[in-house]
Amino acid sequence: MNTPNRHQIGVRPTADGTHISVWAPEAEAVQCQVEDQETLITLDRKEYGYWETKTNALKAGDQYQFVLDGEAYPDPASYYQPDGVHGASQVVDLSFNWTDGEYKVPAMKDLIIYELHIGTFTNTHDFQGTIDKLPYLKKLGINAIEIMPIAQFPGERNWGYDGVFPFAVQDSYGGPKGFQQLVDAAHAQDIAIVLDVVYNHFGPEGNYAPNYGPYFTDKYGTPWGSAINFDDAYSHGVRDFVLANVRMWFADYHVDALRIDAAHALKDWSASHILQDIRKETNAWIEEQERDHYLIVECDLNDKRYLESLEKNGFAMDGQWVDEFHHALRVAAGGKPEGYYSDFHGVADLAKSLQHGYVYTGQYSEHRQKFFGTDTIGITGDHFVVFSQNHDQTGNRMLGERSSMLFSADMQRLMALTVMASPFVPMLFMGEEWSASTPFQYFVHHSDEELIEAVRKGRKEEFKSFQSDAEAPDPQSETTFADCVLKWHEVDSGVHQQMLAYYEALISFRKANSILRQVDRSLVTVQYDESKSVIVLSYAFEDQLMVGLLNFSSAAQTVSLDSAYSWERIWDTSDPAWGGTGPTADLFNGEITIPAATGVFFQQL
Repeated sequence: MNTPNRHQIGVRPTADGTHISVWAPEAEAVQCQVEDQETLITLDRKEYGYWETKTNALKAGDQYQFVLDGEAYPDPASYYQPDGVHGASQVVDLSFNWTDGEYKVPAMKDLIIYELHIGTFTNTHDFQGTIDKLPYLKKLGINAIEIMPIAQFPGERNWGYDGVFPFAVQDSYGGPKGFQQLVDAAHAQDIAIVLDVVYNHFGPEGNYAPNYGPYFTDKYGTPWGSAINFDDAYSHGVRDFVLANVRMWFADYHVDALRIDAAHALKDWSASHILQDIRKETNAWIEEQERDHYLIVECDLNDKRYLESLEKNGFAMDGQWVDEFHHALRVAAGGKPEGYYSDFHGVADLAKSLQHGYVYTGQYSEHRQKFFGTDTIGITGDHFVVFSQNHDQTGNRMLGERSSMLFSADMQRLMALTVMASPFVPMLFMGEEWSASTPFQYFVHHSDEELIEAVRKGRKEEFKSFQSDAEAPDPQSETTFADCVLKWHEVDSGVHQQMLAYYEALISFRKANSILRQVDRSLVTVQYDESKSVIVLSYAFEDQLMVGLLNFSSAAQTVSLDSAYSWERIWDTSDPAWGGTGPTADLFNGEITIPAATGVFFQQL
């Protein structure tokens, strides 16, 4: 099928005029209205529902709308919405004086990812604030930041998953140029950019796409309404739209990786699934530019097809968030097994996840009330992204409590060690590294009162299965948002300073350790003692042996090591250097007593 070049969808200034392309397959006439002028530019009908023209009557900086059969709307492929989701679109010249020509993204196995939300990461709530913190992140040991969605959403306060203009960078964050500056500055610090993108739904306010054509289908449902149309009539235009968006982030913003939100909600029975087409589009760009780019999915299906190669008819994603690792870790640490945590049973499930990635690999799930999951045979460890916290698992709590509000400092250090010592790709959530005191709650900034009330009601309904007498914070309130902004003065004081020192040392430990650097789960054997809540990790690589002892119980536990070897302690979460009460006692006759909520690593001498 000869559809237009996907990266040309939208309004793009060129050397010989501005190219305009919009998909409106059911329109009888399409014009472009230049704001503050009487100019109406007529577009020509092309194949497969596209309308196009090239003109000198529209230039960078001009605002415009498309007029479809007499009705004016902003451009669904707008690159900038300076007046918000209901305002006119603006023509943007996305050329930029890039200085990152020598930058190369690290291999997946070498990534240390740091997830952040632009609005709450600093008190300026914008890209510049994040730029200012890049030296801090580099010192911490981070080499990739994962940015929650920045596509234009309603108002100034939102997690980003209510975006309605996938090509437009949020105006209140700094718009297109601000994001380009952030990416370039990050690359100068040898930090990669992973961008969270949402292809499974549009937000409920400011969604003008249905006025242009069948972007949605009633064939399937999602938690957010009708599914995006990837396989129904006219789906070719929607697929082109998404693939053009993928290429834009790589080409115009130099993004190194995309994290695709809720990939399980991409409903598509086409011969080639949309994720496979995204993979092919990305591969083509990699080959063209000779620079690596990664695709990471959030997926709730425990289906290794998402990670298997195209040759096996897989989706060939480079990585997947493993929520089950998080759930098992939280329950092992003493979290309540309620809601979706009810399926997890402490160290036994955590041990399985440390070995296999998934916990549910085909057995019966009481919470889901069905047999669930596939094995992970043949999938290497660098395909699994693991964490003790993220935006979802913090913000999906009614009060948005971080681990710092739920677990002792000892347990927080043990949880972080479990993540960093796993044969997977580790990810932190902003502020975790200093045990930040601020919550991360759900917040929005809608303008429609009925919608605001519906969001409030939905938030209350969400927590029916979690036993609590507390009230969910008002998502619309500016106070709810303000409470979530990180307090950077904390990093220089008391327990926060100690925790930061711990994380810096822990990240350095992972990077320097030749076994952990392999991110190879075949090198690890995992054993556990459920009665003691202890996990033992045994690593063997070339002629090196290493053992990790993780005590998740509330009491000291005695563990045996192979007395045929001499052992040297190389890591101890209870070290006084970061606020521990240790160090842990020495080995005696091949046994060691590990304090409660403590992790200790030994290597063979």
